[in-house]
Amino acid sequence: MNETSDAYLFSLIKDPASKDKGFLQLMDTYKKPLYWHIRRLVVSHEDAEDILQETFINVYRFAGSFKGESRVYTWLYRIATNECTKHFRKNKNWLKNAELITDKMFGDISGHDTENSEVILIKFQQAIMRLPEKQRIVFNLRYYDELSYEEIGQILDSSVNTLKTNYHYASEKIRQYLIEHA
Repeated sequence: MNETSDAYLFSLIKDPASKDKGFLQLMDTYKKPLYWHIRRLVVSHEDAEDILQETFINVYRFAGSFKGESRVYTWLYRIATNECTKHFRKNKNWLKNAELITDKMFGDISGHDTENSEVILIKFQQAIMRLPEKQRIVFNLRYYDELSYEEIGQILDSSVNTLKTNYHYASEKIRQYLIEHA
């Protein structure tokens, strides 16, 4: 995710003659990291695919409004995160569905000879899914995507101190969940 290539891609996207070519290259570059960012938030592959598609539709529609004041991936993550937030608000039962998915995964794994690390990984994911929305988003962006608090602040339009607090509380809740379910 090179800033030079991002600038080049947006120069293509802003030119009507090469908009589609630039957009397809942008999709190729960011499709996988955005998918996994979304997937960690919504768990379901089908929901992640739908949200990713909606994210890229919005990117295509609003590419002309990108002013380059932030990095491209920050702008893309913000759009994807906003789409996830819309999904959470629209689908109030998403947590129940996420619990069913993790319960099924746990049942599948515990029914076979597996390593303890897989069970811990599922418990870790269950703990993340039980976090409040903002804490879950901040935790995922920091832990999995390894973004700085400044970058997360641009994505979520929050102060660094608020994000650090959210991350700290999320980490503590995850730790407590893992202790209680050991």
